[in-house]
Amino acid sequence: MAAVQPVAPRRTILQQLTPYLLIAPSLLLIFTFTIWPSIQTINESLYEPGRSTRNAEGLRVPGEPEYVGLQNYEDLFDESHYLGGRFPQILINTLIFTVGTVIVSLPLALTFALLINRQIRGLGLWRFGFFYPALLPLIGAANIWAFLFANTTGLVNTVLGTFGVNGPDWIGAPDMVLLSLIIINIWKQAGFYMIFYLAGLQGVPRDIYEAAELDGAGYFQQLFYITVPLLRRTTLFLIVIAFTYNFQTVEQLQALGQGLPADRGNLLLYFIFQNIASDRNTGYVNAMTVILVGLLLIFTVSNFIFFERGREDE
Repeated sequence: MAAVQPVAPRRTILQQLTPYLLIAPSLLLIFTFTIWPSIQTINESLYEPGRSTRNAEGLRVPGEPEYVGLQNYEDLFDESHYLGGRFPQILINTLIFTVGTVIVSLPLALTFALLINRQIRGLGLWRFGFFYPALLPLIGAANIWAFLFANTTGLVNTVLGTFGVNGPDWIGAPDMVLLSLIIINIWKQAGFYMIFYLAGLQGVPRDIYEAAELDGAGYFQQLFYITVPLLRRTTLFLIVIAFTYNFQTVEQLQALGQGLPADRGNLLLYFIFQNIASDRNTGYVNAMTVILVGLLLIFTVSNFIFFERGREDE
């Protein structure tokens, strides 16, 4: 006699809708504060503000926006345009600033994590010392470095002067201001990224290193063939976080020259901030915002592609 197959109880409509009802508040928030503003920004980047006129009472009335398509984007790369003559340089500054900060701060953070992932005297003090810059508000850290980098009275140039070296104008020289910003951001972020690497290191089984030592692997062989590969996902995660954070850098420029001289120290988000108050720049500001979000999306999607490829390799 054939065994009777148990019949699964039929789910009510409420039970079927429960998962969707649970995620509905989150979807509503995402749509309200992320998707809809993004759609509006893209749409407004295709318009040029209308010219304002005065009514019979002498009050200024804004004109109707005019659809210009991709003209706002083209103007941003037109050297003869009042914004296009500045935007490419600022975009290049942002890319150099972001890449320069990431490729130095992440290896430095890993080095810090390797140093304190062991039993040493004063371990808590070392950890606090490395992580302390991340606790400071960004504008406060910028003011500290503005004092350190001051041309004549700054501590850095004073120390260099004791060795007979004439220090540069770190914030005022066109060739030095972007490097100064990169140095400050590396100092500010390396300790924060160290925490993630430290968590990853403490999750690696000690047995792997013991087996490698029995096979005769030295410290650097263990580092490059065991530690770094096992921390790949942590590194990819930090790359996305670091790129996203650095593209949104704006506060420290208030204390470090405000993008001067000649926009050599200016960054994209701060440039948007500088132009957002002008009505005639509304379309251009939205276009720059779309470009900024597009760059962040490219880096994020690239990370997921590498992440999935790494999973397939495993």
